[in-house]
Amino acid sequence: MAEGQEFDAAGFEDQLSAMTDEELFALMQKLEDESEDIPVEDRDTSEVFARIAMVETVIEDRFPGQLLAPYKDWQQRRLDI
Repeated sequence: MAEGQEFDAAGFEDQLSAMTDEELFALMQKLEDESEDIPVEDRDTSEVFARIAMVETVIEDRFPGQLLAPYKDWQQRRLDI
């Protein structure tokens, strides 16, 4: 995202709803990787962490009662390759 632009949560939510499960899981992995570089003191206001929370919600909505298990299974399958 370009510096100085505000995070468009509604637009991001629309993008998430149009993604396949594979795309959604890949995005989650990318965001988790990006989050590792964010200093602890900046995490409460980080756009990356806001996006992670939104992706988690979409995953949980797509897989009711499974929390993030489908994402964790996807990660494991990628490790097994």
